[in-house]
Amino acid sequence: MSQSVPTREVARRVFAQEFNDAGYTFKESDDERAPVYLLLPTGEKANRVFLVGTLTEKEDVGEDSEYWRGRIVDPSGTFFVYAGQYQPEAASALRELEAPSYVAIVGKPRTFETDDGSINVSVRPESITEVNAATRDRWVVETATRTLERIEAFEDEGNEYARMAKDQYDLSTDTYKQAAIGALESLDTQTTDELAADDLDAPQP
Repeated sequence: MSQSVPTREVARRVFAQEFNDAGYTFKESDDERAPVYLLLPTGEKANRVFLVGTLTEKEDVGEDSEYWRGRIVDPSGTFFVYAGQYQPEAASALRELEAPSYVAIVGKPRTFETDDGSINVSVRPESITEVNAATRDRWVVETATRTLERIEAFEDEGNEYARMAKDQYDLSTDTYKQAAIGALESLDTQTTDELAADDLDAPQP
C-alpha cells in the first residue's frame, strides 16, 4: 500500500535584512499540520530558509537544559538561530563550533511577539554545517540573484505573494535591491578571482 509522502518545502535564500523585516506568517490551508509560511517583503513565501554567514558568537541560554543561541552575520545584517533538545544535531553543532567560523544553515523561520508588540524573527535550524569562504561567497551571489529576481517580479499582477506583501508591509523593495547590490560589492576582487579559479577547476559536465 503506497502512502503519499509530503514533499519538503524549498529552502529560500534570503539576506538577513529582509528576513528580519518580515513578521507576517500564514497558512494556505485549515489543516492543523499545514505548513506555516513567513511572508518575505519582496513577495515570496518561506517555510524553510537557507543561509550562509559567519557564526560570530554562540551561547547556551537554557535554564533546565541546553538551548543554544547562535549569531550569524551576512553582508546585510544578523540572523539569530536557536536550537535545543528538539534539534539535537543542530544544538550539537553549535556546541562544537568555534566562533568565528563560516556556517551553512537550513531551518524554519520562527516569529515571536515581544511585550511591546514588535515581532522578532529567528531561525530554528534543521542542519548546521561548517563551510569555507568560497561557499559563503557563492551563497551571497546566489542570494543576491534570487532577491533581484523577486523584486523584478514584484509588480507582476499575477504575483499573489507580492500583493500580500504590499498589504502587510509598508516597505520599499528598493531597500532590498540596494542590500543585494551592497552584498555583491562586499565580495572583494580576490574572492571573485578565487571563485573563478574554483569554477575552472570544477569537473565539467
